[in-house]
Amino acid sequence: MEYQADVDELKAKRICATCIGEAFLRDLVAKDGEDGECSYCEDTGQTIFLDDMAGRIETAFEQHYSRTASEPDGFQYAMLKDKEIDYEWEREGEPTVYAIINAADIPEPAAENIQAILADEHYDLDEAAMGEEGEFSSDTYYEEIMPGDEEWQEGWRLFERTIKSESRFFSRTAAAQLGELFDTIDTMTTRKGKPLVINAGPGTDYTHLYRARVFQSDDKLEPAMKRPDKELAAPPSRFANAGRMNAKGISVFYGATSVDTALAEVRPPVGSQVAVAQFDIIRPLKLLDLTALSDLHESGSIFDTGYAYRLGRMMFLRKLSSRIARPVMPDDQESEYLPTQAVADFLATEGKMPLDGILFPSVQVDGAGLNVVLFHKASRCKELDIPDGTEISAHTYMSSEDGPEPDYTVCEEVPSDKEPEKDKSFNPFEIAHLPWPDLSDYDDRPETLAVKADSMTVHIVNAVKFRTANFEVRRHRSQKVDPVF
Repeated sequence: MEYQADVDELKAKRICATCIGEAFLRDLVAKDGEDGECSYCEDTGQTIFLDDMAGRIETAFEQHYSRTASEPDGFQYAMLKDKEIDYEWEREGEPTVYAIINAADIPEPAAENIQAILADEHYDLDEAAMGEEGEFSSDTYYEEIMPGDEEWQEGWRLFERTIKSESRFFSRTAAAQLGELFDTIDTMTTRKGKPLVINAGPGTDYTHLYRARVFQSDDKLEPAMKRPDKELAAPPSRFANAGRMNAKGISVFYGATSVDTALAEVRPPVGSQVAVAQFDIIRPLKLLDLTALSDLHESGSIFDTGYAYRLGRMMFLRKLSSRIARPVMPDDQESEYLPTQAVADFLATEGKMPLDGILFPSVQVDGAGLNVVLFHKASRCKELDIPDGTEISAHTYMSSEDGPEPDYTVCEEVPSDKEPEKDKSFNPFEIAHLPWPDLSDYDDRPETLAVKADSMTVHIVNAVKFRTANFEVRRHRSQKVDPVF
């Protein structure tokens, strides 16, 4: 009972903000502490009970520290026994008191008192009888660890399972999981301070994109040459096929930051022709940069109870870029694209941070190029300024002595300046026969892209080169062993 009384006396001690070097804890005590005399510096100021301080130390150690092994493992023990190796085993980490001192930056007497309080709370009679170390005992060693992302991984697996097999079109579970991941992305940065949400458009690093389309006949290529603003831009919704970031019927704009990446992404067959054009981004956009996720950084204090949560999310988000952009086999696209389609749809319509698209690495060029998907709301292309009545023709070859040679030309014949005078007489009964505008293609989205018509090029695919990882197939033969009964 005397020992318990000693622990109770320790719990009743006070420590002031001045005796705490760790900034988060110091500010907490200065803000929420009570006026009193510090048991360690004996000055009067804002203080908290040592029992409260011990509780905060305990929570921080549960989230950010791990007890180290008190004995060598099998491999280390074998190295110790090997006379040819000069190896000495040393226990990792540091004793409990010093771990507390370095974590909270407090005086050694205060750390010793906190260690005694926590050791008493975690005392286990059976462990003590067997001579085992207990939590926070004086001879236990601790080392700081990075909190894992197991909880986030399990949440993502639940999200994928829900989207693929339970509730494809509306899932509160999926929306909640995505909200946890992305609702504060505008406040996150990399180690170098680079934001995850970047600007695109005039005056930024991303002023234009390239888009490619494969053609296997001149008859289909020529309309694209005539009107790249219609044929190379995002397709009308009724023609939009499912992709990595969009469901079938949801029209988005897939572009790349270079011509080579745009070509690789469409995976053209040998003998085909690929039309590529530059699309200028004509208004400011906000893009989520998935390439920055791998260098995501979270700063904070281990005494902030939300810090471990943010670190776990950071660890998961660092892996998310490769997870979203990983190659998917054609036979698996229908199901494997569902999670990424849901992510894109959430960011486009439900996320707290308004986004216009996503920047992500191209797996077709092994991450050396970048792709951009602009969501439906930001994928409208401005029509080319072509006068009414203009006749447009396109040619893909020219005749020469050696036969037809590739020659891609577009000719526009605009009407003459002089137009025939119209009959100014008005007949009100003819109003019903006037052509009414077709509202089926009405589009009230703001114009985001403008195709640069003179940037268009056509690439004839003569060969495709693959870079592979080669592995030998080993073959073994052995004799069967009859079972013994």
